[in-house]
Amino acid sequence: MFRRLTRFTAIASFALALFASPALAQESLTVFAAASLKNALDDVDAAFAKATGVKVTASYAASSTLAKQIEQGAPADVFASADLDWMDYAHEKKLINDATRINLLGNRLVLIAPKDSRLADVTIGPGFDLAALAGDGRIVTGDVRAVPVGRYAKAALEKLGAWVKADPKMAMTENVRAALALVARGEAPLGIVYETDAKVEPGVKIVAHFPEGSHPEIVYPVAATVKANADAPRYIDFLQSTASKSVFEKYGFSFLVKPTS
Repeated sequence: MFRRLTRFTAIASFALALFASPALAQESLTVFAAASLKNALDDVDAAFAKATGVKVTASYAASSTLAKQIEQGAPADVFASADLDWMDYAHEKKLINDATRINLLGNRLVLIAPKDSRLADVTIGPGFDLAALAGDGRIVTGDVRAVPVGRYAKAALEKLGAWVKADPKMAMTENVRAALALVARGEAPLGIVYETDAKVEPGVKIVAHFPEGSHPEIVYPVAATVKANADAPRYIDFLQSTASKSVFEKYGFSFLVKPTS
């Protein structure tokens, strides 16, 4: 009797271990993505889950924050950055699988104001005086020291000769969506964000586009992490599909790869 109980216990323990093993239980994917991707990527993730049965959990923040979190051991399967620099950082730190890396999307940099602002059709060019345009208010964007949108903004303002005057009026936020929210609530008269962000926020309006060539090209690279589960490559393939392309373009992103299906 004792031997039978021992055998039964061993079999039961083995069965529990089998069902609890990551290989069989893994039906989810964790994606760390730039804050500006939220609306579009939420739709893409829902489509991926419907097509594959794999649930996607997305964590949105500044690319700088996400890269550092992955470096510190955060359990991410896929990293989607809003610029090349932070993906390069992840590469240098050996955090990503380079074979899976793609430059997926593009975007544009815009100047926004609250929806009820009197500003409209501002011309941005060399000698542009953004500080004067802001009056007594602040100009919000992401932290120019680390957050991609802030870096793009500073580069553009330096190229146009507007940075020195604008610098004292800059208010830096932890990510692009935080800057967007401040303008939408009327707490700042001007903001520099991505075009796709402005399009999903009814509380703001685009008053100008920054000229091409005034800042580095805005590129969103995507890669699986070195600790990614087996579903990550399939997810990255799905991001390159015709179905994903239509979603991203609906939100205003440019699609930089040839659709895979």
